[in-house]
Amino acid sequence: MAADFQRGTMGPLVGAIDQGTSSSRFLVFNPNTAELLSLHQVELKQTFPKEGWVEQDAKEILQSVYECVEKTCEKLKQLNIDIGNIKAIGITNQRETTVIWDKTTGEPLYSAIVWLDLRTQSTVDRLLKKIPGHDKCFFKSRTGLPLTTYFSAVKIRWLLDNVEEVGQAVREGRAMFGTIDSWVIWSLTGGKDGGIHCTDVTNASRTMLFNIHTLEWDAELCKFFDIPVDILPRVRSSSEIYGLMKISPSLSSGALTGVPISGCLGDQSAALVGQMCFKNGQAKNTYGTGLFLLCNTGHKPALSQHGLLTTVAYKLGRDQPACYALEGSVAIGGAIVRWLRDNLCIAPSSKEIEMIAAEAGSSYGCYFVPAFSGLYAPYWEPTARGIICGLTQFTNKKHIAYAALEAVCFQTREILDAMNKDCGVPLQTLQVDGGMTNNKILMQLQADLLCIPVVKPSMPETTALGAAMAAGAAEGVGVWSLNPDDLTAVTCERFEPQINSEESERRYAWWKKAVRRSMGWETSEPHTGGETSIFCSLPLGFFIMNSLLMLIGAKYISG
Repeated sequence: MAADFQRGTMGPLVGAIDQGTSSSRFLVFNPNTAELLSLHQVELKQTFPKEGWVEQDAKEILQSVYECVEKTCEKLKQLNIDIGNIKAIGITNQRETTVIWDKTTGEPLYSAIVWLDLRTQSTVDRLLKKIPGHDKCFFKSRTGLPLTTYFSAVKIRWLLDNVEEVGQAVREGRAMFGTIDSWVIWSLTGGKDGGIHCTDVTNASRTMLFNIHTLEWDAELCKFFDIPVDILPRVRSSSEIYGLMKISPSLSSGALTGVPISGCLGDQSAALVGQMCFKNGQAKNTYGTGLFLLCNTGHKPALSQHGLLTTVAYKLGRDQPACYALEGSVAIGGAIVRWLRDNLCIAPSSKEIEMIAAEAGSSYGCYFVPAFSGLYAPYWEPTARGIICGLTQFTNKKHIAYAALEAVCFQTREILDAMNKDCGVPLQTLQVDGGMTNNKILMQLQADLLCIPVVKPSMPETTALGAAMAAGAAEGVGVWSLNPDDLTAVTCERFEPQINSEESERRYAWWKKAVRRSMGWETSEPHTGGETSIFCSLPLGFFIMNSLLMLIGAKYISG
């Protein structure tokens, strides 16, 4: 290995920007071996200005990307690896998160509205009234998606309706919309000085403005949402040269200036590529902030009958056909551990939450449904809210921690069941990736509750790997072959089920009961957040007014 690290002998390298909900990272791979050489990570803040609102600072996201690129390049130099060998950069990103910025100043016009955000429920309700039968799946045949708060179109509509700066910029032709990939690519390729405003098919397919059959922005959808098409980025394939890295004031060394940005995939599509799920029927589940199960369905989109989404999986070249996937999306996966750590302060670190869950060894009848943002697949139920039930005097924080890990596994079971019904052929093993897969207790629990083996690659950075593969394979770069015979075999860790199926089914039945209890808690009516007037209740108001009138009348008569 030391001999390989001599300057100039490493050969071509490929970088990947992995911009997620909780952190940004820059990683560098050797395309000949798929070996990860170095990385740097910066954790990001999320803010919650009101109940159900989730925001991030788009400028902080961009600065974190700059910092990760700079620090990773410094680490490579310390390893005596020439950063001049980096021949391409791929980008993978949190999907749906919405940014609108001013193209003349380069400044965001509002905070990035994160995919988890619920503020748009009233917008969704209003839009549903325009649809025959108020059918939230009315556009599913065209977009693959139901009308919910999850996707970008309703976030854009909310910004146009509620943020004057956004509306004015749109009217004056200064506004640009993008998901995080668009914002990062535009900024890295020059920003207000000639930056490239583009996205790829996988990210475009998560906006609800994109026709997944024609692979173009849909004029009728733009008209329905009343969103001008000229603020949208140009849609391109997932593997082609979009532009070149430009020097940024934040990069003191000008690291990687002139390197082509040539790969772009939404994070879940990138993980599908990184797991090398190129064949029809291959699937993976990613355990990140949320949970995302994707199954490759080939070159034709398959519409789900069981609550899953149809999405563009990838299009690896301008002249290559698009591949599609069925997707089960769950809002709260790893975020449940962060919530236990930061909100309930059960333990100071995620690792310690794993340890106390291991000490419990069971939830002892405690079930946790983390419907903090309603329920996504397979229910698409916005009225649900999080509940912990089955509590007794015996229950303690260790049992709640264990129930939280079980919740991750039960939610995966639900979307896997839906996937099996739609595909007709049950998965025999589950390929997994994402930060939570480092938790061995969770992985064993997942195998137990699915009753099938769980297979985890020894190199867990499959999302970034997928973006690097797309970038390295792009026409004009050509340093990474995607020919199946050339792909590097991946070593894996395997978790076999250790409980009988009857026990698994019993626990799953109790979980389903808890899920039913979580539904119907919330309406789209906003909470006032202030003191509630007694007159907000009409019957109570009439009672009080009548009582006052009777008292006045009695006093008048007695006088």
